[in-house]
Amino acid sequence: MEELADLTETLVAIPSHEDETAAGDAIEEWLRAETDARVERDAVGNVIAYKGETNDYDADTLAFVGHHDVVPPAERQTAGEGNAGEYVVERRDGRIHGRGAADMKGAVAACMLAFRDAEPTAGRELAFASFVGEEVGGTGARHAIDEGFAPDRAVVAEGSTNYSKPGVTDVAVAHKGRRASTLVASGTAAHASEPEAGENAIYRASDVIGAVRELDAPSATVFGEPVTGSLAVTMVRGGETWNVIPEHCEVTIDERTVPGDRADIGRAAESVDGVAWAVDQDLPPMACGDDAFADATLAAAREVHDELGLDAPEHVVKPHATDAGWLAEAGTDPLVCGASEPGEAHTDAESVGIDVLDRCYRIYRNLGERSF
Repeated sequence: MEELADLTETLVAIPSHEDETAAGDAIEEWLRAETDARVERDAVGNVIAYKGETNDYDADTLAFVGHHDVVPPAERQTAGEGNAGEYVVERRDGRIHGRGAADMKGAVAACMLAFRDAEPTAGRELAFASFVGEEVGGTGARHAIDEGFAPDRAVVAEGSTNYSKPGVTDVAVAHKGRRASTLVASGTAAHASEPEAGENAIYRASDVIGAVRELDAPSATVFGEPVTGSLAVTMVRGGETWNVIPEHCEVTIDERTVPGDRADIGRAAESVDGVAWAVDQDLPPMACGDDAFADATLAAAREVHDELGLDAPEHVVKPHATDAGWLAEAGTDPLVCGASEPGEAHTDAESVGIDVLDRCYRIYRNLGERSF
């Protein structure tokens, strides 16, 4: 446990909100020093390693996946002025505090140690990947996939702790995606004293907002677990001055998508003249399609919890998008299992429990040595 805590502190201390190079260097150097794996560093800075049945074209690949970029730190999380200095790392009350401790350098450290220590079964290849750019839309994961990263199965070590009940690390078999889009209403400008001479873009935007409100939110069922998305107008921008009929109005929509279903925003846009629809970001949802893998991962997690005298974890659904969505879209069967608890990521008091990191290490190692 001490080695895991020390490695976590080492990674958390390295700034990686603007440039992930130094954090990637540390991960790469550790893997080369501590393992006999084939270690790769790609053009965008992802660190990927493989061990096991590398000469068997029928080998099954299980990957432990994380990311080493973080969101910008709060001022209290740095030792320098603003957010330009070294990250502050503190260990107290059984937790490691610092930017990226929960999201997700602690889990990356647990994956690294499990990757080193696990002895894969015959016919199994283990992979480790720490991506860049997860916090800005999964740029690293997408690059790796484009370059051929294609494990059969993956455990993405994002947070799944305290979902079903306090004190357990659950296994997420699905998560929502996020589609951000803009409806653009166009009209014709006129003097506000003669509104009939123009076409009011704000009125058109109001009409299409009404149409959006009539749409059903996306929904699905994964492993018997209901996954319900959402649809919300979050911003409206229109008009330039008080005495001109506006000719332009933009409506921003946040949609949480689910595996296999999306809201029909295009139909809403087509129902109002002068409205166009553009998708600004589309982070895919995730659903694991491999029952045996999902069951084996839950079994591994339950064995570890039982050994530690903890309540049994469950299959759950995660509300947030992760790189597991990109892997699922590319044909990998992923799951999410990791140390971060709800309310920790991206906060100015971010921390992770050392005991939870150890629990995750045990789960990953257990899974890496199982047959399924």
